[in-house]
Amino acid sequence: MAVLVPNPLYLALRDALRTAEPMLAEIEKGIETQFRTFHEGGVWKGPAAKRFDEQLTHHRTRVSGCADAILSDLRRALAGTPPEVSEDQARSIRIRYGLP
Repeated sequence: MAVLVPNPLYLALRDALRTAEPMLAEIEKGIETQFRTFHEGGVWKGPAAKRFDEQLTHHRTRVSGCADAILSDLRRALAGTPPEVSEDQARSIRIRYGLP
């Protein structure tokens, strides 16, 4: 029976998810704060403000959608990756992905 060791790809994906989650949350919070401030009124009025609002809304939607997609892809990849593999498989994975 082969000895199982931690899968370096699993560990890398887990670390990437742990790093990405708070970063993406911070980005979303930042744009959401600006969006709310703008919509509380009194900041800016007129046709240029309306165009800015349309662009801000578009970018807010994109940020949220991209963040969700990134986290979803990482979670899906992590769920489909075994946490342990044989030593030979671990070595191959390290070489293939340039992992330590």
